[in-house]
This record gives sequence, structure tokens and C-alpha cells, in this order.
Amino acid sequence: MNLQFPRFFRPLVGRNIIWRKKTSSKVIYLTFDDGPVPDITPAVLAILDQYNWKATFFCVGENVSKHPDIYNEILQQGHKTGNHTYNHLKGFSCNSADYLLNVQKAAQFIDSDLFRPPHGQISAKQIKLLKNDYQLVMWDVITHDYNQKLTPEQVLSNITNNVRSGSIVVFHDSVKAADNMLTVLPLALDFWISKGYTFGLL
Repeated sequence: MNLQFPRFFRPLVGRNIIWRKKTSSKVIYLTFDDGPVPDITPAVLAILDQYNWKATFFCVGENVSKHPDIYNEILQQGHKTGNHTYNHLKGFSCNSADYLLNVQKAAQFIDSDLFRPPHGQISAKQIKLLKNDYQLVMWDVITHDYNQKLTPEQVLSNITNNVRSGSIVVFHDSVKAADNMLTVLPLALDFWISKGYTFGLL
């Protein structure tokens, strides 16, 4: 399975989005979407601490409002956060004015100039409304950890076959993804470290 976002599609959603960091260094930009979630996000933080690896968490505002202690722990451990809307909105199903208001509502709980659209869905008008206040971040490799039809071995293979220097990799600290993610994350970290990769923060 090719996990890199189709390159032909990138110009269609605008030039104001980061898909991958251009670098000659062996750096991986690890990201997590959809948290913070009790038990799951703290488990992720414990794994990252064990490996001395930092990541960027694109948080759902409603989850932050419910679990501010976990959100604060993300920051206290030296990770970064980004805005992922307040209600995990699909941009293609939402008018742009309402979408902007939802992002702004999330910003009351998430102090960040990074934004990732849930499901990767964002229109040209929504990009225009957000680009002056946010750096929009997509991904180079999505793990599909949330796909419960995939085994951990398949998820790991997807990662190892597609990652490259400068890759922005997406895991999910969510209930749906937890089984695959918590199994695969340390294996992915072992693989990256064995290949000489280090972490970068967006």
C-alpha cells in the first residue's frame, strides 16, 4: 500500500501546505492526530519518553477542553501541538465560515500556529481563510493505524516501505487506532533509530 499522499493532488489543494520537509538530513517528523485521549495519549508519551523522541500532536479542541491535564503534559514533555479543529470537522462537508469558527473555537484551548485538517479535507477557500494565521501541515506517510483490518505487521511494513528523510508521519492517539498504534509505534522507533534517523519538530 502506498501511503504517500498522491503528488498530483497536492497542487489542487494549494501551495500553502507542508507535505514533507525538504532536508538532506535523516530526520523524521512524527505526528499524532485526534487526541488527547485518556490512557492512550499518556501511553504514547511514555513510549516517546523511553526513546527520547519528540513529536507534534494535532489536537481536537473538544478533547483538550475535556482533558487539559493531558494536553499540558504533552507540552511539559517538550512536544509541540497543533490545531485539528474543535469537532474534527470534514472540510468538504462544512461551509467555510463555520469551518473557520470551529478552528477559532479550538484555538481557545490550543495555542499553536500549526493546523492540520481532519481527514486531510480542506478547500481552497478554507486554506485562504487560514493561511495567514497558520502553517498548514499534511503528511508524507500516513500509517493507517486506525484501519482495524490491518495487522500491526502490515502497518509497520507500510511505514518502513515509505518513510524517507523529511517524512511527516501520521499516527493517531485515538481509541480506534490504539491497538495498532501502541504495538507499532515502538517498532517504528526502533526501525528509524537503527537506520540513523533522528526526530524533528514542525
